[in-house]
Amino acid sequence: MLTPGCETVVPRYFSLQGSQKRAITTPETPLTKRSVSTRSPHQLLSPSSFSPSATPSQKYSSRSNRGEVVTSFGSAQVMSWSGREGASNISVKVLGYPEPLTGSYKSMFQKLPDIREVLTCKIEELGSELKEHYKIEAFTPVLVTAQEPVTLLGQIGCDSNGKLNHKSVILEGDREHSSGAQIPVDLSELKEYSLFPGQVVVMEGINTTGRKLVATRLYEGVPLPFHQPTEEDGDSEQIMVLVACGPYTTSDSITFDPLLDLITIINRDQPDVCILFGPFLDAKHEQVESCLLTSPFEEVFKQCLRTIIEGTRSSSGSHLIFVPSLRDVHHEPVYPQPPFSCSDLPREDKKRVQFVSEPCTLSINGTIFGLTSTDLLLHMGAEEISSSSGTSDRFSRILKHILTQRSYYPLYPPQEDMAIDYENFYAYAQLPVTPDVFIAPSELRYFVKDILGCVCVNPGRLTKGQVGGTFGRLYLRRRAAGAEGRRSPCTAAQVVRI
Repeated sequence: MLTPGCETVVPRYFSLQGSQKRAITTPETPLTKRSVSTRSPHQLLSPSSFSPSATPSQKYSSRSNRGEVVTSFGSAQVMSWSGREGASNISVKVLGYPEPLTGSYKSMFQKLPDIREVLTCKIEELGSELKEHYKIEAFTPVLVTAQEPVTLLGQIGCDSNGKLNHKSVILEGDREHSSGAQIPVDLSELKEYSLFPGQVVVMEGINTTGRKLVATRLYEGVPLPFHQPTEEDGDSEQIMVLVACGPYTTSDSITFDPLLDLITIINRDQPDVCILFGPFLDAKHEQVESCLLTSPFEEVFKQCLRTIIEGTRSSSGSHLIFVPSLRDVHHEPVYPQPPFSCSDLPREDKKRVQFVSEPCTLSINGTIFGLTSTDLLLHMGAEEISSSSGTSDRFSRILKHILTQRSYYPLYPPQEDMAIDYENFYAYAQLPVTPDVFIAPSELRYFVKDILGCVCVNPGRLTKGQVGGTFGRLYLRRRAAGAEGRRSPCTAAQVVRI
């Protein structure tokens, strides 16, 4: 956390050094087009303007594996990765149910009954879908004694404040049938299971005493249907999408060399769409935590933004999509997180720059993307318990849970760093459809996987500590509207070292 004195000290340093180091520009006195066009991204993002120690990272600059492809998916015969030089017929739409999150909202006003209401609605909605899909006649209250197998609906919980294990599982019943009552669960008769706190499940088992359920069957969740392309979705030609996730600096330096290298790649490959995830200025960076920056956090972020937008304007013309992170030190740390605000965005960039919320469901020429910068894999992987005789890996199980629970963050209680506003969580953090492509950056190992027909990508982070990280790129070719059957629009994907 930042100390109270940081906010007053930082602007004072900035005012002293700004006049000596560089010309001061504000939204009221922007640079002219002529002066902008003559400045390179390296000149725009000068670390000396906001950091007293602008020494580049030696480990990052001395890396020898630049451009190495670390994992691939789909067509391996792609000769070269390049877009269509910023094609103008790219349609980017934000999807929401009932509408997307577009601005700030008042948070920290929720009451415990309101949170309970959201969780109850989630249990009832998913329970109704499972009941219809598996043709279940009726659910039984969790505390009813029965000598015959019964079917129960509820949410997985833990019987203590510790980590979930196979001996501590409880089932919290729904309101309609069980009035929210809880019962311990014996998993010894289940050959395969994968459970985490907050998971809505339907269990079949025997409850001879009314005090413990011996589970014999666990019903699999059901994902939402895929989006059906229409004529309004735009061009169905092949397009290239680049995805990258911050931090955009190494941990031992505040220089944005990795970001500048990424801009060079964007200008070289000219992807049609670039999806850039925060954090852009990481709250966990040493110089941020120690309040060593001489510029306000907001100003550093705006410099990053200008560098990316102006650095890609003339060379690539790519559509830029910015997704915030809870680790963006200048932005609102509440989930769901509203989009960045940028009132001084140049007119010529308004058509190709888009700020979206965290999380976000996006349609790019009819291909549906699920986007989240929250480290779901790390959070859920730390809480999930499983028993399997197959070869299912942990990443696949977690991704399957996200799709079948139909939520961008199905874990409850959430990870300690998460500040969730549950009223807005219910409105803005649910999956409206099963995405064609799900992007979930994580500290954990990068991958590209096909899960239930959805191509799931962890592009990694652009930096990992003091060394360079990875980014992702995809080729998309959507089938024309009216075509029979479904085929994934993601024809190829790669994760590449910066």
